[in-house]
Amino acid sequence: MQPIPPAPYGHSSYPRPQSPVYFAQRIEVSDGAKLATFVYGPSQTSLAALLRGDLVLALHGNGGSHATFVNVIDRLTAAGVGVIALDGRAQGQSTRGSLPLTYELFTSDAVAVLNSLGVESVHIVGHSDGGIISLLMARDYPERVRSIVAGGANLTPEGVIDEWDTAGSVQQNRQWAAWIEEAQGPSEVDPSLLPSAQSVLCSAELLQLMLDEPHIDAASLAAIRCPACVLVGEHDCITLEETNAIAKAIPGARLVTVPGVGHSLPRLAPDSVVCQVLTNVLLCR
Repeated sequence: MQPIPPAPYGHSSYPRPQSPVYFAQRIEVSDGAKLATFVYGPSQTSLAALLRGDLVLALHGNGGSHATFVNVIDRLTAAGVGVIALDGRAQGQSTRGSLPLTYELFTSDAVAVLNSLGVESVHIVGHSDGGIISLLMARDYPERVRSIVAGGANLTPEGVIDEWDTAGSVQQNRQWAAWIEEAQGPSEVDPSLLPSAQSVLCSAELLQLMLDEPHIDAASLAAIRCPACVLVGEHDCITLEETNAIAKAIPGARLVTVPGVGHSLPRLAPDSVVCQVLTNVLLCR
């Protein structure tokens, strides 16, 4: 019996930024993952000039790509700020690599990208999983981080109100992948027209990550000394207790709640996101 196919995972329907792109390459890291990396900036500049100036590193959420930030990127470049936009491993146009997926691994990936570009430090805007990575990067690599905007971040799996039946989606993806691998489809079905079992299992693995991690001790965030904004939607799926714990733990952090929106802050409230990023940039000048 054919299992019910899972809903497509990711945000491929987002348009690409309209800002000029000055760098678009896959950067290979130690375990073989190739990380799709883009540098956007204002018109009539150069990559060398962008890498010397104020740069924002944009880190998207689980299953997404840097296109999640399309409106944020275009607004930042219009303000004269360059943006490094990364597709996280196993997401967007990046490949999986061989290491187990963890938020710490995603954090080291971001550092590897900065190393490859020759960039010493950046402002970070992170959303959802990207918000988690921004916290870890500011805590563990303080010399690489000038400021952070952590949007929709959580410290524990319990800090997320599960609106999507994540565990059910994991099971559905695994059942579908098994059906594809066992070639149980009818002869009228060309398997090359279906998602590969590998890609479906990768989606399951990313979803499982949200059920298993993160496990961040709020007290450890006291080590963050850069300007920080903890950003959350009024109707976000992150619990109020978890958001407050993050903001309280980071010395001097600003807690900003965006009224009338849920979790998808870069899409639903790009002006609010950009405002907090630019505030951080100005604080560091």
